[in-house]
Amino acid sequence: MGKVAVGVAVVCAAAVCAAAALVVRHRMKSSGKWTRTMAILREFEGKCATPISKLRQVADAMTVEMHAGLASEGGSKLKMIISYVDNLPTGDEAGLFYALDLGGTNFRVLRVQLGGKDTRVVKQEFEEVSIPPHLMIGTSDALFDFIAAALAKFVAEEGEGFHPAPGRQRELGFTFSFPVRQQSIASGSLIKWTKGFSIEDTVGQDVVGELTKAMERIGLDMRVAALVNDTIGTLAGGKYYNQDVIAAVILGTGTNAAYVERAQAIPKWHGLLPKSGEMVINMEWGNFRSSHLPLTEYDQALDVESLNPGEQIFEKIISGMYLGDIVRRVLCKMAEEAAFFGDTVPPKLKIPFILRTPDMSAMHHDTSPDLRVVGSKLKDILEIPNTSLKMRKVVVDLCDIVALRGARLSAAGIFGILKKLGRDTVREGEKQRSVIALDGGLYEHYTKFSTCMESTLKELLGAEVTANILIEHSNDGSGIGAALLAASHSQYLEES
Repeated sequence: MGKVAVGVAVVCAAAVCAAAALVVRHRMKSSGKWTRTMAILREFEGKCATPISKLRQVADAMTVEMHAGLASEGGSKLKMIISYVDNLPTGDEAGLFYALDLGGTNFRVLRVQLGGKDTRVVKQEFEEVSIPPHLMIGTSDALFDFIAAALAKFVAEEGEGFHPAPGRQRELGFTFSFPVRQQSIASGSLIKWTKGFSIEDTVGQDVVGELTKAMERIGLDMRVAALVNDTIGTLAGGKYYNQDVIAAVILGTGTNAAYVERAQAIPKWHGLLPKSGEMVINMEWGNFRSSHLPLTEYDQALDVESLNPGEQIFEKIISGMYLGDIVRRVLCKMAEEAAFFGDTVPPKLKIPFILRTPDMSAMHHDTSPDLRVVGSKLKDILEIPNTSLKMRKVVVDLCDIVALRGARLSAAGIFGILKKLGRDTVREGEKQRSVIALDGGLYEHYTKFSTCMESTLKELLGAEVTANILIEHSNDGSGIGAALLAASHSQYLEES
């Protein structure tokens, strides 16, 4: 009996030891996985680092590229497009003006009654129209006929408070957010369609001419006074309310910047110098690239798999279209190499762009003690249930690294523009205020991004210069901005 008892005791002890060994092995394994997860996170953080010295190098590179792009066509990754906008609104504009904003699957028509300095915008109305999918791949005439018909219907509904001047043509600002080779303030040929449009017979044509012919076909008497993009519209809208505005930046799904340049500082400009002595430059800064940009393996993979490899590198690390996907790519590596979400990689995590920047922002701003928002986003979007608080904290850290790198690089870009204009220093006895008009969903809704961007700009400028630099939110540049540019480039200016 004693021997049996001893035997049982030995077996039990062995079982307990084996179980303990399993627990230890599991802990070691999970601690090994955790160590690998943290190593991936820290390595990524290191590669994304933006110390102030690096930001200064990025800003200097931006300034150098600006000079090169102004010197000759194709001289830089920055296109530095001459917009032909040489009269920005002053606030004195008066009368009824229209805008058409075509930039995607919907377009907007807008009218605004301007009352001059004292009353500014007296009244405005707009309407949004969806473009039927078949027209996005049909003919040029079919698309522009549809747009002209919607415009005519909108004009016919002109109600009280809108006063077209007797005997004058109605005038329109046309925001066209596709690549265009601009030939004058009111003409530009389409380089290529993007955003799901594919209408072969428009490519190479003057888009203002196409719209004008469509309006003529239905007897709508309206003149396109200005062809602009949304960034220049934002600059015009900002300048209308504040004459100290010198540049505009869009930080949304995509990103771009435009600013006011001295006409004499544009070597590639061969026409007569404008009366104002100034010219608005559309930088197309999303295409900026430099060896100083802190790029990681995840950015390189995103670029290679994108629709435009090698292009828009700056945009791919700072704009709303891409930030969420960078976070997804790092999480995917953690899942594959450190079993971060368990033994299998969640299938949804492998889908590009499934994690959108608004969802990333919601997780980044989660202040609940158990990071409930992070948990529900991972569950609802990526179908990853039961995440621990420790895991959720890693996700927040990741959002922080990606957003702060984008915000700090955006600030370096703005600092580069200020340097180019000589507004990065305070001159003796001079107190010139410089205002940057900002718009876009990323800037407007991702608070941690915009706060970090503004504080980084202050860090770059220093306290003394910061006192003269202001960032202002300029809303709806692509709509009202275009109408204001129609007003400032009206054919009736000399008469009034």
